[in-house]
Amino acid sequence: MSALLFPGQGSQVVGMGSEFYNKFDLVKKVFNQADQKLDFPISKIILEGPADKLQLTKNTQPAILTVSYSIFKVLQNEFNFDFSSFKFFAGHSLGEYSALVSADALDFNDALYLLHERGKAMQESVPIGEGSMVAVLGLNINEVKTFLSNKKNEGICEIANDNADGQVIISGNKNCVDELITSFKEKKIKCIPLKVSAPFHCSLMKPAANIMNEKINKTIFKTPKFKIINNVTATAEDNETTLKKLLVDQIASTVRWRESLVEMSSSGVNNFIEIGPGKALIGMVKRSINKKEVKCFSINSISDIKNLINEFKK
Repeated sequence: MSALLFPGQGSQVVGMGSEFYNKFDLVKKVFNQADQKLDFPISKIILEGPADKLQLTKNTQPAILTVSYSIFKVLQNEFNFDFSSFKFFAGHSLGEYSALVSADALDFNDALYLLHERGKAMQESVPIGEGSMVAVLGLNINEVKTFLSNKKNEGICEIANDNADGQVIISGNKNCVDELITSFKEKKIKCIPLKVSAPFHCSLMKPAANIMNEKINKTIFKTPKFKIINNVTATAEDNETTLKKLLVDQIASTVRWRESLVEMSSSGVNNFIEIGPGKALIGMVKRSINKKEVKCFSINSISDIKNLINEFKK
């Protein structure tokens, strides 16, 4: 049994998807569609940069969707890859939009618009320099919660991502996060401040959630062809109204990715296929699912697709 995974912010790199863009007219059409919908050349930013422009959240989010969806369409239309045996689609944060589009629950144009607006709303929720995020390595989520419960600073400091065993992300007010970083270093716990423009997936993002609530609810959703494992509850969902609500809630909630992987594995998934830029999600699978029979695939190139097809023929 298989699951399809779509990456989120942090996987972007200038030139991502270029091999597919140069090889397939289908991908050129998807990129062109994105340019027309957003009314600016997102394809040029994806393929040529500059990097600082790609890193802007309002650009990063639709850019990753465009690349992920392009690779999905190549698999589906150019290589006739059969997804009928797949049990779940799932995406990390903005990757949930890629999952919904690929599962025919959300129109690509609508998703581009929503992610561009989502990126702007998230960026504008907290003044630049007032928020911060840090990756804590080597601790599980309960151990991180203990640190949070002992903090002295009254600012907001919450778990943004439970990514994998030993990889938890904290988000909140900068002074509060800085205090925690000091505590971690005193205890010889490795932590890495993240280069982000805003403190994502914490209650500081509630203004963005309020802005997106109306925009998401105005958008037409359909029943997805595959169950979507959502970030908020880490459970499978296919009801359009519920999926909308969960996308709104997701903005200011913890991304429960480790639990999502465990849920898929417990439901019989042994093949995890990541589609889109980077290989971050596959790394998280390997850290979180300790089963010999689990196979992981990352699809970033045409040769990756050929290897995947050969494996599925066995």
